[in-house]
Amino acid sequence: MSEVEQKNFLKEVNGKEINLKEYYEVIKKRIWIVAIVTILTTLAGFFYSHQNNTEFYQASTRVIVDVDSQKMSTLLVMIKDPVVMEKVTKQLNLQQPAEATAGQVQAASIDGSQVISLSATSIDPSTAVNIANTTAKVFKDEVGNILNIKGVQLLSPAKNAYPVDSNQSQIIIIALIAGIVIGIGLTFLLDSLDGKVKKESEVERILGVPVIGTVSNMNKQKLKSSNKTETEVELRSETVGSK
Repeated sequence: MSEVEQKNFLKEVNGKEINLKEYYEVIKKRIWIVAIVTILTTLAGFFYSHQNNTEFYQASTRVIVDVDSQKMSTLLVMIKDPVVMEKVTKQLNLQQPAEATAGQVQAASIDGSQVISLSATSIDPSTAVNIANTTAKVFKDEVGNILNIKGVQLLSPAKNAYPVDSNQSQIIIIALIAGIVIGIGLTFLLDSLDGKVKKESEVERILGVPVIGTVSNMNKQKLKSSNKTETEVELRSETVGSK
């Protein structure tokens, strides 16, 4: 890298550091806006999630299938097959299509074993229990009829349904992040609308002349005490001179 390229690179790096510092100062100056907006959006997300949240319940049962691991993936797919789900829907007299029932059912092999965990989710606890148990029974019959697999046993039927975590926490987190983003954006908007000259570079750009010196901010009380001290010194010097 040549000397000219190094200088250009250093200029770019210094420019970026200055820009980051300026951004930090803008946010720091109006950090209270970010805090207030974040608190308001988080509270709004909290109340919205509690008022519009629907609590779901989940019931689980287990089925053991005497097959090798290669056929297990096929059996997991078959649990939510339309043939099985249509029969479950009809037996329970659910007023919904079979696809909707399939969406309420989850199935997975436990640690790669021959045991299948079959779960059902619903807004009604008893419906969740009925869907889980009925799906397990229909699956056992259909596996024997279609795949001629007889080694299927129901281990533990679902008895109770338990509440499952909803998306309340997700809504609150999204509201929190949105509040931070909106608050920061609002600080930069207010800073851009502020017509005051804040930096020496702005004075040089507006007037077209270099800045020779600046006067720093001074406290009025300190300024008064400084003037008083200077006056006393002058009076003492005059008194000494008169003697």
